[in-house]
Amino acid sequence: MGVSTTTRTDEQIQKDVLAELQWDPRVHTTEIGVAVKDGVVTLSGWVDSYSKKWAAEEGAHRVKGVTAVANDIEVRLPSSSERSDTDIAAAAVRALEWDALIPVDRIEVTVSKGWVTLRGEAEWDFEKRDAEKVVRRLTGVKGVTNLITVHPRVTASELKERIEDALVRSVETDAKRITVEVQGDKVILKGKVRSWAEKEEAERAAWSAPGMTLVDNRIAVSLSD
Repeated sequence: MGVSTTTRTDEQIQKDVLAELQWDPRVHTTEIGVAVKDGVVTLSGWVDSYSKKWAAEEGAHRVKGVTAVANDIEVRLPSSSERSDTDIAAAAVRALEWDALIPVDRIEVTVSKGWVTLRGEAEWDFEKRDAEKVVRRLTGVKGVTNLITVHPRVTASELKERIEDALVRSVETDAKRITVEVQGDKVILKGKVRSWAEKEEAERAAWSAPGMTLVDNRIAVSLSD
């Protein structure tokens, strides 16, 4: 017996997105409009920080049935938060030095009208994500474009071995039921597991490998096995 899926109406999705945003203390639902068409959520309105815009987008993606999110929320900074591009660039470099898990000398920061662009190389996907995370919460930032590329310093066979070892170590996965294929910086997971939690744990283990930019999780969930 497989896991059945139920198509959700746009009205149900809209209601759940609003509820999810209301649940998040970083977001004020009175500032944000939510429209849904064919599972695609459009967020509108304006907020006073980029971190709020990002939090709203994250919240919408968490809702079941959402296929994509168009984030049209405008960031309007209060006068007290306005900063020059020079100040933002300096603050971004300091933040990367102090808080990020990636060496700052591998990252190039460009700021234009409050929008930060990150370029450079990372060995791990979490380094790329962490660099963006520490920058987007800075005062004065209106948006972030993350162009950091992930390049592993290990071979495909070493990556495969590391992921398989991670699956064996995890108490939540049965490694014998999962196969791992590595194609460049892409991992393909196949097999059959007994729960969604086990499938998600396998994907988390794959993302923990250095150099991953895409995990294609084709694992099937079968409650009868």
